[in-house]
Amino acid sequence: MEFISPVDALFLVAESREHPMHVGSLSIFDPADGTGPEFARRAYATLAADQNFHPMFRKRPARLFGTPQLAWTVDSAVELDYHVQRWALPESGGLDALTEVTAGLHSTLLDRHRPLWEAHLIEGLAGDRVALYAKMHHALIDGVGAQRLLQRTLTTDPESGEALVPWHLPPSTGRREHEPRKHTLGTRARALLAAAGSAPSVLRLARTALLEQQLTLPFAAPRTMFNVPIGGARRCAARSWPLDRIRQVKKMTGTTLNDVVLAMSAGALRTYLLEHVALPDKPLIAMVPVSLRPESDDGASGGNAVAALLCNLATDLPDPAARLAAISSSMHRSKEIYRALSPVQAVSLSALTLSPLALSLLLPATVALTSPPFNIVISNIPGPREPQYWNGARVAASYPLSIPLDGQAVNITLTSSADSLDIGIVACRRSVPDVARLLDHLESALTDLEDTVY
Repeated sequence: MEFISPVDALFLVAESREHPMHVGSLSIFDPADGTGPEFARRAYATLAADQNFHPMFRKRPARLFGTPQLAWTVDSAVELDYHVQRWALPESGGLDALTEVTAGLHSTLLDRHRPLWEAHLIEGLAGDRVALYAKMHHALIDGVGAQRLLQRTLTTDPESGEALVPWHLPPSTGRREHEPRKHTLGTRARALLAAAGSAPSVLRLARTALLEQQLTLPFAAPRTMFNVPIGGARRCAARSWPLDRIRQVKKMTGTTLNDVVLAMSAGALRTYLLEHVALPDKPLIAMVPVSLRPESDDGASGGNAVAALLCNLATDLPDPAARLAAISSSMHRSKEIYRALSPVQAVSLSALTLSPLALSLLLPATVALTSPPFNIVISNIPGPREPQYWNGARVAASYPLSIPLDGQAVNITLTSSADSLDIGIVACRRSVPDVARLLDHLESALTDLEDTVY
């Protein structure tokens, strides 16, 4: 058995019917020469044929000393036709029809008596396109790790007939095959001692940063219609934008690409809340995850390696340029603090930032009794810079889909895919009406930024 880290175990302990704790990806493939039906058949045959599994794809939670969520067990056999399924839209449909089907798949819990992952091939899209929705439990892997793992199945060669599957990949240059990180009781104890040893210095640094007003504070966020208890049903929305548009705003303003994306999100959230007569006077606060994985980490080791920054979204400012400047300044201050920390210290400071969220996961009743630590999670996962192909089909888009929580009823996650920015939104179906309107508002927010800076 392999011990589960405390961070990974939190995603298992906190999971409930209202809080499925998996991350997902919705990829759309554009087969050459209209061979969609044949491509779907060939793709499913490829997925269903490979019975070789990396240990991460054999893991499920086990009881240790009579207690669940302490250790992983590794199944010797995996029922592939359960984990890989084939679907079809009732009629040739577009992205809205696809995301409606995906929302149903994203709402369901993974079976803890089996390895914690699924893959769903969906055909019947307009233009003979084919989609693949895949999900893995967040206790197994974080969003960046999952994205890197999926990217390793792809190639930049449009003529390549090679079709890799994420559960059986050749060894990457930086690792030996089937060499996940081992988490023994000794390594866990050493990690906890290291974190405990760094705590005094982290607290001193956090105190200094707060006194100098360099960090955005938890609980500085106003309560909004997003910061409520949620149900288990989800609604998904997705759209792509030309990456050149975002790069041009970045270039003209001297900000980062992530700053521009956060400004797009802030503008969209401001307009959405105005539509619902629900915009607070105080600015919304976003939690922005930052990966601590080195570039050489291909995702095969699994687990979670993420720090958390809080960003002032300046939704109280009507001017798009002023809003972007405030966001850029907020992110710059937070990054400067984290640059001074070791990885262990960064995780420790993030734990202080996220501790209110962990409390709400374990004690949902606290959501209604306290101010939100932040209003929304907005994640930016770096993607490939060149067009990607799988089984001879071009990847037209790859939408990341993440996790809404009690008090965090909507989540925005994005990734770059060659020359496009792909944004996936997941929301509580009951608490966030007309979530697709956020896509229209994202477009308007980007247009407003372009009009302001040109």
